[in-house]
Parts: sequence; C-alpha cells; structure tokens
Amino acid sequence: MKTDRLQALIALLDDPDEAVYEEVEQQLLCEDSQIIDQLEQIWETSLDELIQTRIENLIQQIQFSDTRTRIWNWGNQKQVDLFEGFFLLSQYQYPDLKLKNVRSKIQKISNDVWLEINNKLTSLEKITVLNHIFYDVNKFSINLNNLNSPQNCYLNQLLETKRGNAISVAILYALVARELKFPLQVINFPKTPLLAYVDTDLAQEAHGKDYQSSILFYINPSNKGAIIGRKEVEFFLNKNDQYGSTDFYEPCEDKVMIKKLLELLIESYDSLGYQDKVDDLSQIISFL
Repeated sequence: MKTDRLQALIALLDDPDEAVYEEVEQQLLCEDSQIIDQLEQIWETSLDELIQTRIENLIQQIQFSDTRTRIWNWGNQKQVDLFEGFFLLSQYQYPDLKLKNVRSKIQKISNDVWLEINNKLTSLEKITVLNHIFYDVNKFSINLNNLNSPQNCYLNQLLETKRGNAISVAILYALVARELKFPLQVINFPKTPLLAYVDTDLAQEAHGKDYQSSILFYINPSNKGAIIGRKEVEFFLNKNDQYGSTDFYEPCEDKVMIKKLLELLIESYDSLGYQDKVDDLSQIISFL
C-alpha cells in the first residue's frame, strides 16, 4: 500500500462512525507487520483514548496473524526446526521477543557444557556433565508450585525463571544437547517426554526396521536427566497397560512436541477463562 493511502487510513482511526472504522480496520489488517512501527508511533503521540485502544487492537490482530502464518509455514516443512517452533510459540505471547537474545542464552548453556567435556568421555559421562550444568548450575526444574501456569510453556520465561513444565523442560534440554551435537531424539512417552540417546551408526544400519536397537539409553528431563534403561520403560508401560506400543519407545517428530506444548497451553488458558487465547491457539494448532 502506498504511503499516502496508508496515512489516510491511519488518519481515520479516530472516526466515531463504527462502519467507517470497520472498513479502515479491514484494509489495515491486509497489511503485513511492517506497519506496526507506524501504528506504535501514532499511539505514543496520541492523547485520544479511542485511537490508542483501536491501535492496540490492530497491532494485536496483525501480530497474531503474522505469528499464525509463520507457524503454518513452519509446520508445513518436511523437516521442522525444534528451536524455531518453540520460539514462534513464545512469540505468540511475546511478539517483541528477539531470536538472537533467546538463542544466545541457549548457546551459553551449551558452551558451559562443552568446556567440561572431551572426546574421551562416554555417552553416559557426557550426559552426566550436561545434567550438572543444566540442573545443578542453571537450576532448571519443573514448576511444581504453579504447574498449570501458561508461562511454563514459553521459552523466554523458562530461560528467565528456570521453571517450566515437563514438555518445555524436555524441549529445552533437547535443544541444548543438539547444540552439542549429542544424538538425542524426543520420545512421546505418556505423561512426560523422554529423550533417547541414539547410536547413529546403528540407526543407519537399521533403516527404521529396528530403531529400538540403536537406542543406547533413555533420559528423563523431568527427573534431573535421570538415565533410564529399556527394562524400566517396559515396566512403566506394562504397569499402565500400554506395553507393546512402539510409539512409546521410538523417536517422534519434533512437530509432535510443539503440538503437545500447544495443547497444554490451551488447557492452561482454558482453566483460567481466557477464551480469546483458547480460540487463537486453537486456530494455530489446527495447522499442525
């Protein structure tokens, strides 16, 4: 849209006629997020409460539309990036979130681990070091005091408060491990995700026929990175009448974890009565 026409539309934001405003709103909503800066400048200089309220609503709708589109594009890739999915979900609530700032915090954690490991360490020893930095030094844990809080689902809040839920903590743990090139895959385990430490050579030989044989051990991020063997996994599944399902032994797509996090976020907002958030996020999850 040309600048002069855009300015003319913005000038009509204070029109008391709702029909006029609705037409202006529809046309402005057709624009991309680049017009947000202009809208914010007008909001800052205006003393008109009506204009400020309308601009706030417009910015919120434009940001949501932009986030929804980017998540749709992310979900339609053949191979998604776990960090990107987690970041985009967090941007839904925190649209001013900067990718560089968030990524640098994750890299700082992985760098601290890297300084403590070497190629002579076994896979178990490397995970022990990771657990020490992640849980003992950085103090990441499950937010048992407020487990159903929506804030537990957002990456920036997790990095700041060190508290999350089983899914968000597992995703962050996986992101740190992958920064270190550890071959960890997410397991869609009942109640809480597990991570599988995979022997990549055995995995290539298996060609998907017997992937379980390539898993060296499992990790429980919800329990300070506790190492779990195949027998412990089988015992839990058998106890809960879910024994034999390969879905609970083998890695799942990263997209599944973001979808589960979205489902948890919707439940959190629903319990708090935020129907607008529930509706927004329900639209987003329908794309995945």
